[in-house]
Amino acid sequence: MMSSNETQKTVNNPIIPYVGTILGGLVPGELVVIHGSVPDDADRFQVDFQCGSSIKPRADVAFHFNPRFKRSGCIVCNTLEKEKWGWEEITYQMPFQKGKSFEIVIMVLKDKFQVTVNEKHLLLYNHRISLERIDTLGIYGKVRIKSIDFISNGKMPDDSHFGVPYVGRLDSALRPGHTVAIKGEVNKNANSFAINLKSSDSKDIALHLNPRLKTKIFVRNSYLHDSWGEEEKEVPNFPFSPGMYFELIIFCDAQQFKVAINGVHTLEYKHRFKQLEKINLLEVTGDVQLLEVRSW
Repeated sequence: MMSSNETQKTVNNPIIPYVGTILGGLVPGELVVIHGSVPDDADRFQVDFQCGSSIKPRADVAFHFNPRFKRSGCIVCNTLEKEKWGWEEITYQMPFQKGKSFEIVIMVLKDKFQVTVNEKHLLLYNHRISLERIDTLGIYGKVRIKSIDFISNGKMPDDSHFGVPYVGRLDSALRPGHTVAIKGEVNKNANSFAINLKSSDSKDIALHLNPRLKTKIFVRNSYLHDSWGEEEKEVPNFPFSPGMYFELIIFCDAQQFKVAINGVHTLEYKHRFKQLEKINLLEVTGDVQLLEVRSW
């Protein structure tokens, strides 16, 4: 997942409560990756993105991420401003377990935080306090932390949206070893979208990727000789959520396409369209904003 233009700052085995300065602040495209574990006796812990570290008056908290283990458990997110809490956003999906280790990845986007736990998308939290004010990370409560990594990911794609539906030529025709990368954001009330790799000299679609958000089914297929083939739908976890930012990578090898989403390998699709060198177009349709397309 790391590439040459990423820089990384790491804090190892911090004592909890931990309060540390975020060097250089937070910028869109940055990842904060926290590895740790939940003790057996945990009742709650919290990760706070703070504006300073003052105790009295208490510093504003732009993003309060607070797993609670009472009863079936929930995660409460909120913002503290001028010592007053705003409205709680509560998530009842609970990826943390007592006695188990975890990986939290918090992606900083220009309008929200996007949180993934153990490689599964968990929640989105819209900024209520501007990113520029956040300069401190606080971790409190019953939790053990092994490492905190601040990974700055070069720069985010700017807002020059590609129009959707989009059709564009790949930088060169496909062959084993080639990669196609698509960055985008799923629309907030999305129903479905599609990504197609196709040939410009026929109606054939070599790879049709079609996530359906309402039913959480991820269809893959090919359109050959004027008809659709058999759908493939199996996937360990449905990787998309309304409103979420994604980086989707299609890697072409001799036998199949491999697809990864936000750094997690999601599926493989055996080639049904065998003339790889004829695949030269990428098409994107449906309920999605397209931010960047690259191939190499």
